[in-house]
Amino acid sequence: MKGLTSCVLFGRNTLVGGVFSILVVSFVVLGCSGLGKNGNSGSNANGTVAADDGKDPDMPDDRLLKATVKLTTAEFANAISTEDFTKLHGNASPDFQETYTPEQAKEIFADAIKNKRALLPMLAKLVSIDPEFTEPPYIRREDNTPILVVKGKYDTKPRPLEFEYEYVKRVGSYKLLKLILR
Repeated sequence: MKGLTSCVLFGRNTLVGGVFSILVVSFVVLGCSGLGKNGNSGSNANGTVAADDGKDPDMPDDRLLKATVKLTTAEFANAISTEDFTKLHGNASPDFQETYTPEQAKEIFADAIKNKRALLPMLAKLVSIDPEFTEPPYIRREDNTPILVVKGKYDTKPRPLEFEYEYVKRVGSYKLLKLILR
């Protein structure tokens, strides 16, 4: 299993060898708290629901979207640095928390922690770089619960670092549901 995790997270080449395929880990939560059942009949093909002005009222503005992505990235970098996923876990959605413990997250990211000397300088830079959205962020709904989907990249060298984050809206704010970095 360790070899598979290493292959998924880092590909065939090592980070030191110049491949910045940093992380590919998905915390996908389906079936928790009704997620995974799309009970919304008024949505379009990607599950978004538009208000009369064409914008979903649950969609944050661009500044807040970028700040949310940066915060998630910073919390992830801190978890790798300290080898403690308690804060990331505590700030995630209840759906995420019910699926993964902080210890399970640490196990999932064991290879990233092992290679943190190579990872942390790049992750530290990401906090000061504005993320670029590779497709417009959108809201999909599951059982009328808004889920914010944000896909993009950071303009890093030698190649961009891609991300895909999902956040579920709970009690007026968005909480982490899914985290993928490649």
